[in-house]
Amino acid sequence: MTEKSWLSLFKQVQNIQSKMAEVQAELAGKTVQVSTGGGMVEITANGVNEILSVKIDEELINMQDREVLEDLVMGAINEVHHRVKDLAQEEASRLTGGIKFPGLFP
Repeated sequence: MTEKSWLSLFKQVQNIQSKMAEVQAELAGKTVQVSTGGGMVEITANGVNEILSVKIDEELINMQDREVLEDLVMGAINEVHHRVKDLAQEEASRLTGGIKFPGLFP
């Protein structure tokens, strides 16, 4: 590779890094909300996978069934993580024109 080719490649990598930083900033401002148990557990996360809120219906708490509560919370957490991952991949795909980079958004 010539020096000119390396410089061009380096500039492209810098451009992609800059755009990925923009995507990360945009994702931080987006939210994903999921619910399980017919809305008895609701979890909201932002696009960088930070849990913003957890709401548990009073009726579920009054049931005093720890196993059901744990299962519903676990299901909601897993689903919100899947949806955030999908959102991040959609945003990255928009940036890269559909090219997927394995491991970019775990």
